[in-house]
Order: sequence, then structure tokens, then C-alpha cells
Amino acid sequence: MDETVIAAAEHIMGVVFTGAERRTMAGTLPAQIELTAMRRAFALPIDIEPACRFDPRLPGFVMPPDLPVADDQRIFDLPTDDIDIAFAPVAAQSAWIKSGQLSARRLTDIYLARMTAHNPALCCYVTMLPEQARARADQLDRLLAGGTWLGPLHGIPYGCKDILDTAGITTGWGAEPYRDRVPSADAAVVARLNAAGAVLLGKTSVGALAYGDLWYGGRTRNPWNIEEGSSGSSAGSASAVGAGLAAFAIGTETLGSIVSPSTRCGTIGLRPTFGRVARTGTMSLCPSLDKIGPICRDTTDCAMVLAAINGADEHDVSSIAAPFEGAAAFDLRTLRVGYVPADFALDDAMPTDHAALAAMGELGVEMVALERPDLPYNALISILMAEAAARFEELTLSDRDDELTWQGPEAWPNQFRQSRFLSAVDHIQLDRLRRVSMQMMDRLFAEVDMIIGPSLAGPMLVISNFTGHPCLCLPAGFIETATRGPDTLEDISVPDAPGNGPAHRVPHSITLLGRLFDEARLLALGAALQAALPVTARPALFNQVP
Repeated sequence: MDETVIAAAEHIMGVVFTGAERRTMAGTLPAQIELTAMRRAFALPIDIEPACRFDPRLPGFVMPPDLPVADDQRIFDLPTDDIDIAFAPVAAQSAWIKSGQLSARRLTDIYLARMTAHNPALCCYVTMLPEQARARADQLDRLLAGGTWLGPLHGIPYGCKDILDTAGITTGWGAEPYRDRVPSADAAVVARLNAAGAVLLGKTSVGALAYGDLWYGGRTRNPWNIEEGSSGSSAGSASAVGAGLAAFAIGTETLGSIVSPSTRCGTIGLRPTFGRVARTGTMSLCPSLDKIGPICRDTTDCAMVLAAINGADEHDVSSIAAPFEGAAAFDLRTLRVGYVPADFALDDAMPTDHAALAAMGELGVEMVALERPDLPYNALISILMAEAAARFEELTLSDRDDELTWQGPEAWPNQFRQSRFLSAVDHIQLDRLRRVSMQMMDRLFAEVDMIIGPSLAGPMLVISNFTGHPCLCLPAGFIETATRGPDTLEDISVPDAPGNGPAHRVPHSITLLGRLFDEARLLALGAALQAALPVTARPALFNQVP
């Protein structure tokens, strides 16, 4: 091997060697390259998981104790207006169906009519299933009439992100090379929702290979400003729920894919603890980071959906058995809620962040200011890039990545290519940094029960995704901003760079973080904060009869 090639490679890898060291490597590197070529010659199936798996639990971890489940004391009167029914909480729709005031078929028809009218503007559904949905709703109405009630989601229509397999229904991952892919079996989450009585309305759009809001059918739009994208990658799920085109939807998050579109579309997104919800039958982007969670309009609804989809599965080697029945009933005044003052002082922290912090203090919890060590947290993103590039190596090596519509510097094709130059040694060091970050979060949660912080300002979005902690993102108010550009991974903490033009009034969120597997208390606190921050999340353009 020519020593000048090694010298050139040093610039990419960020190392410097002497001439003698290069000469020595020139004699041994060909054998290393040959080993790599041997491995590449063996095409690994795309669904094979790495032998090493991530576990968010540090030594000594104890699962949170079971607490009584909170009883929803709200009383819901059935509206006469279909729009009010469409935007009602799942808890209300469930009560009306169970009591016989509302049929699953009528509720399904309401959503199907809204989908037909508004999907062309929003581009939030890849596939709509009107005949299947109506048949399913009729079946559920017959079951209820015969005395069989499958639970709180009986007859509730939902949208499913198009990276979760649905038997016999195209699941194209938002990406051109897979747009004709038809799975033969349902994902574990889809099967669980079917068993719970939910009605599948259709597959919601996803940014290509779970990144952003651009897919082979176009760009999914924000219902609050259809000139901009909905963010992603759970683009269609957040857009559909925000516009009242589904009672709830299923999203996934690797690094912001529930939080970011929920922030933009005014929905409530729950990212559960890593491993809580089995990912069997779901497109894997990053095995050590991917999580599945609900996107709703009400915090209590998130609890209802999580109770239905919760659970491990033997085919997901990273799944962890942990009980969950619903939001917990307990005295909120016993909670210690932490916040990092530095995050609220950042230039990109919003007025709504400060309003939410003040509202949290008024709930009677004990507020605790926290200090977070200054570590290179954003460097962890290279772990994501390496895992994603490995998962879709075939696209890069075969040049099929050219089929993807988005070909910019931040798009997957370029990210996958440049990830070939990531150092394996640095990757191991990043994994060690991840462990340090887990230990840091463990120390913070030794001081507090929950943490409140800006959804997109500061490093907590990155940190908590890599440590596996659960996150609840909910609307905190509205901001005025010009139409924003597409997501990038250049700086994940600022994915909403405004463009030029007139300002639009759009929602903005706040985030609550909980201890591992402590979603029951996290959701209870979230429900109280949601009640203290009354945000009327109905975009005017879609708050009308189809």
C-alpha cells in the first residue's frame, strides 16, 4: 500500500502518524482490508440485530413500585358537532362508545371523511383503508352489542406510522427502494392494538427511512402552517392527530422523531423507556436507540395507548418486561421536579418554556435547580450515524441510495457515505461516553423524581435518547415564527431554523423526563401540567366540516 494513501486518510480520521509508522502499516493494512472485504461479501439480512444490545439499566437498578392507577374523573357530554367528536380525547370517545351513545362506525366515518377532505393538503397518510376500517368498526359494534368490550380502545380509530408492518398492506418506510414492500405479518404493536379493539384508519407518512418529513409521496405538512413541513420522522402521525384526522397515532423515535413533530403540530408525544415496547415487525434504524410510542391530543390518552402496546417480545432482543396499567394516582406534592437553569437561559429557549416552568412550580411540587456536567453530548450522534449506515449498507454499496428523493448534505445518502469514515475505535469510545452519560443522569435522578426542560433547546433531547429515559412532550403555548425549513442532524438541538416571510402563530412544547420505567408517575404529572397550561390545539384550517 502506498504510504501517501495512509497520510491522506489521516486527515479524514483526525490522526497523525510518522513516516516510519506509515511504512509499518503499509505492510499490514492490506490484511485488514481483506478481512473487511470478506465480511462485505456476506450479505447480512437487514433484520439481523447486533450481538451486543443496549440496556438502559445500570447495576443496582430497581423497577419502580406499582402504584394505584388514576381514575379519570372527567365527565364528557357527547357533542352534536362531528368536529368536536373528532377532536375529543380518546377517553371521551371510549366512554361514549361503551355507553352506546356513539358507535365505532360513526366515529370511524367521521375520521374517514376528514381524511378524504384534508389529506391532500397535509400529505399525512400514505395509505387510507376506508373499507377495512368500516368493516372493523362494524365488527366491534356487533361485539359490544353482544356484551363483549375489548377495553378502553374498543372502536377507537388510529393511524400507524409506515415503518410498522401491517399484514398485506404496503409498509414502504417512506423510501423509494421499499415503496412496494408488503409484509406478511403485523408488527407486535399493531397486533396488540388489534387485540385491544382499535380501528386502523391507515398508514401515516414517515420521512424516508425514519428521518424528516420528506417521503416518496411529498412533504408532510404542519396543520398550523401548511407552508412548512410537519417535522419528523413521525411526520404523518403528528400531522394527522394535530389536524383531527385520527383519534391517536403511533410514532417512533430514534433522536427526536416523536418530540420534534409533536412540538410543531401541537400534539402530545410519549417516548417510552427504551425497551419497554417491543419493536418486533418495525423497521430498525438504530437498534440501540429506536423506541415506539403514542402521539395523542390528551395526556391520559397516551397512558391508555401505552397500556395497550406495552410489553416485551422474544423476537426483540432489546425488549424489557415492565408492567404498565396507566397513569398513577398519588399526591403530586410529594414530587421533586428538577430543571437545569442553563437550558432555560439559552437564546433558543422560548417564552413558552418559561411559562411552563412557572406553571410547574404552581402545582405544589418541590422545584430543584440542577447542574449538569458539561460533556460532549452531541458527539453521541455519531453512534446513530454508524448504526443507521450499517443497517442500510446495501443501499450505499449498491448505489440504490441514489433512488431517494432527498440528496442534500444532511440527507441519508450522504450521511451513510460519510459514516464509512467513522473510526471503530472512536465508536467504542463513544459507547463509553454513553455510559458516562447514563451515570450522570442516574445522579440527577437521585436528586429529583422528574425533570422539566425545553424540548429543543439544550442537550437533553440527545442525552435522554441515548440513556433511554422516558420523555413526555406536550404543548405549552404558541410562538410567532416564519415558515421553518426542514430538519437536519447538523445541530439536533436547533432543528427549526426559521426562514423568511410572514410570522405564523404555531404551537411550541415543553418536555418532561422521568426515571427509567416510571411512565406511570410521569404521565400523572403531565396530565396536571396539561390542565395548568390550557392550549386549544385546534388548527383553524382544519377546525371545520369537511
